[in-house]
Amino acid sequence: MVFRADLPHSPVVKRSIEIGGRETSVSLEDPFWERLKGMASERGVTVSALVTEIDAARERKNLSSVLRMFVLRGS
Repeated sequence: MVFRADLPHSPVVKRSIEIGGRETSVSLEDPFWERLKGMASERGVTVSALVTEIDAARERKNLSSVLRMFVLRGS
């Protein structure tokens, strides 16, 4: 694998979010945060409500990874 210096850099951003009534931190790159916001808006819910729904369905996997897969699938 060759590293391409000309690819856009998107650092991981840690944000606090309420999931099921509890505050937690989730680390995602900006494009994933932006798409999650868009997906929540399309559904007429908050990002917290969408992430709470995703969190409830995950099976002991890393939440950040599950959120990335959710966005990539366009679920």
